[in-house]
Amino acid sequence: MILVNALGLSHTYAKKAIKPGDTVVDATCGKGRDTLLLADLAGEDGHVYAFDIQEKSIKITKDLLKEKGYDNTSFYCENHAAMDKFVPTGISCVMFNLGYLPGTDHKLQTKGETTVSAIANAMLLLKKNGIITIVIYQGGDTGFRERDMVLGFCKSIDQKTFTVEKTSFENQKNNPPIFICIEKIS
Repeated sequence: MILVNALGLSHTYAKKAIKPGDTVVDATCGKGRDTLLLADLAGEDGHVYAFDIQEKSIKITKDLLKEKGYDNTSFYCENHAAMDKFVPTGISCVMFNLGYLPGTDHKLQTKGETTVSAIANAMLLLKKNGIITIVIYQGGDTGFRERDMVLGFCKSIDQKTFTVEKTSFENQKNNPPIFICIEKIS
């Protein structure tokens, strides 16, 4: 199979953008799978900053990375919109998986206002050729609103400084995830 889903695209792009020793961010660490990928790609000389608003997610992710032998990650039980308070400039990749943590309360989910603020903050932290990957899980209680806010924001980004790609899977049922990649070009 040549085409991959939105999450697969996010991982493919991260693998192209991140070099050993880089500083990277998982803006929504969830169950830790993206954090683990980032820790592996950045390597022992790199550093990962992982954010989530749920202590449960932080614990799950910490346990996963410890089990796999990684200790190059700082964890913050904070909203991703506050990442600029903790993360230095010059990062090569920020990953977002929007929505809620599967198997938990759907009321605890990312919100359009704070997600757009987090994306704007992440853009300021990127180095040249750094990327932001966003997987938009649309639907649910506020997923459509968040989708519309993120897509609207992405359309307003200055094309002289950033390139924005949107990929959607048109023939999939039940509101398939949308993939966005923002690359800093100057």
